[in-house]
Amino acid sequence: MTQLLDKPSLTTAFQRHLFGKKFVWGTATASYQIEGAFATDGRSPSIWDTFSKTPGKVQNGDTGDIACDHYHRYENDFDLMQQMGFNAYRFSISWSRVMPNGRGEINAAGMAFYDRIVDALLERGIEPYVTLYHWDLPQILEDTGGWLNRDTAFAFAEYTNAVTQVLGDRLKNWTTLNEPWCSAFLGYGVGVHAPGQSDFAASLQATHHLLLAHGLTMPIIRNNVADAKAGIVLNPAPVYPASNSSADIAAAHRADGFQNRWYFDPVFGKGYPTDTLASYGAYAPKVEVGDLEIIAAPLDFIGINYYTRTVVKDAVVEAIPAPHTLLGYEYVDLPNVPRTFFNWEVYPQGLTDFLERLQYDYKPKSIFISENGATYQDHLEADGSIHDTERTLYFQQHLAASLEAVQNGVKLDGYFAWSFLDNFEWAEGYEKRFGITYVDFVTQKRTPKQSARWFQDFLLSGEV
Repeated sequence: MTQLLDKPSLTTAFQRHLFGKKFVWGTATASYQIEGAFATDGRSPSIWDTFSKTPGKVQNGDTGDIACDHYHRYENDFDLMQQMGFNAYRFSISWSRVMPNGRGEINAAGMAFYDRIVDALLERGIEPYVTLYHWDLPQILEDTGGWLNRDTAFAFAEYTNAVTQVLGDRLKNWTTLNEPWCSAFLGYGVGVHAPGQSDFAASLQATHHLLLAHGLTMPIIRNNVADAKAGIVLNPAPVYPASNSSADIAAAHRADGFQNRWYFDPVFGKGYPTDTLASYGAYAPKVEVGDLEIIAAPLDFIGINYYTRTVVKDAVVEAIPAPHTLLGYEYVDLPNVPRTFFNWEVYPQGLTDFLERLQYDYKPKSIFISENGATYQDHLEADGSIHDTERTLYFQQHLAASLEAVQNGVKLDGYFAWSFLDNFEWAEGYEKRFGITYVDFVTQKRTPKQSARWFQDFLLSGEV
């Protein structure tokens, strides 16, 4: 079993108890990124199996065939998680593993894996938080249109019904979708994620069917799970104008329509933002009568994945149809700002700003930071340690930003560090490492980084 190093190397200026006694402290992963066992026990291919094995789509030709081999190593992984002091774990279920045909018959062996996962977490005092869809659509459903086919939303409802009936006696915290912006825009709009299509209109239609799937499943979760807490996870990027000019401020509002309001407004019952919808014109999705009411199913919580902000300026862009073309803005990369290995700006204030806006504009019952983390170029030292000081500072800064929001009245009830393990980072393959635990992808050895030791110190010495 992997052991944590004894002595944490950094301290923090704030304490755990300031967040409240019931605050949830977790870490997170996703099925295709860590499980491996891609053809084990009846699992069928997902769109990410297909995409990653298509030449030129993923850095270095990497795939998730083995990933972190979590399918066979979850017991030791959870022991390590328990040592770090986390009391919650957010993971996703592979639709292809439990329902290889996309709908219909349950694969008993695949479902049994998640049965074991839930039991193993509860045995260690770690509360499971599950995501039903983290981008790995069964390829068999993509072959019939994927998220461009309205029927996929109903297949998702069948899958949800099956999973909740089996796991709902013990698993109470359910997320329908993770980041539909990524599934729709990156997957269908610009083609850098699975299934690799490049059609802006298609991405908007995929968005609508994803949100419809979310709405259809919310009452199923509540019907099958006593005392269920159910919601959705979105990935806002707060948008700031490049200057104080009225033109740039208006451009930032338009960009916010694409990045944020297009998702937050409908799930909170406001429908698609009318200004954005009008700008999309012929690219707008087909919406059937009653769809928006389904999408607006009441939420027990909203999950926020925060990594960075967006800065834009007003611009006339002559290019193929894309959001910045239709909405009239251009992205601005600010010079001389701290950045992660992903080249994302480190901007903790954006988290405070968006949490406060979320509370004011949408008034959710509960908010979780469901992902927050950073990639840096980690180096394994001769003594076996990894001094990821920049990542540790990133976590400290964003927790401080979270605490500021709490103290300003935001109903923030939990924080999940992304990610528990270095993993398959989608189109970036294994080059970009988000983990607080270093993974040697050849030997599968786990080594807790400095950031993990900091969390251990923060969570265990700050018990309330």
